[in-house]
Amino acid sequence: MPTYEYKCTKCQHRFEREQRMSDAPVKTCPKCAGPVIKVFSASGIIFKGSGFHNTDYGKHSIKKTDAKTPKTKPAKN
Repeated sequence: MPTYEYKCTKCQHRFEREQRMSDAPVKTCPKCAGPVIKVFSASGIIFKGSGFHNTDYGKHSIKKTDAKTPKTKPAKN
């Protein structure tokens, strides 16, 4: 069930409720019985399955470099 956050317009009290999508929204504050509004916030997204983890990318495209090859040019005398 989704969790919805509400804020009282009278006392500024914030609270959460677990509700079905088909349930009616909460209309009164449990603290002062004032009117409430639904607060919209960013929800967490979880990607599942192959291709969504950082180790899934580039497994076959990584090229091994030769350990004998110097990374910098030697200084000339």
